[in-house]
Amino acid sequence: MSLDVFSSELSFWQTVVGLLMHNIPTLVLLVVLLISWKYEIVGGIAFILAGLLYIVVLMRNPFEWYMLSWVIQISGVAFSIGILFFINWFKKKK
Repeated sequence: MSLDVFSSELSFWQTVVGLLMHNIPTLVLLVVLLISWKYEIVGGIAFILAGLLYIVVLMRNPFEWYMLSWVIQISGVAFSIGILFFINWFKKKK
C-alpha cells in the first residue's frame, strides 16, 4: 500500500521519507512479531490491541458503510493473528 508515493512527482529523498512514513506501522508490527515468536502472550495482546487501535482511529472520521470492509480486512486479520497467538500460548501452558 505504500507504493503510492511513486505516483507523485517527488525527489529521491522525498520518496525515501514517504516510504519510511508509510511503512512505520508495518515495521512496528514486524518487531512485535519477532518478539511474539518467543513470547506468545505478547503477540496475542499486541495484535488484538493493534486491531482495536485501527478501529478507534478509523472511527474518528465520519462513518461510511464502505469502512466496514476496511475494518474486516485489516482488524480481522490482526484479531485472527492475536487469537492464534493466544491459542498457542494456552497450549504451551498445559
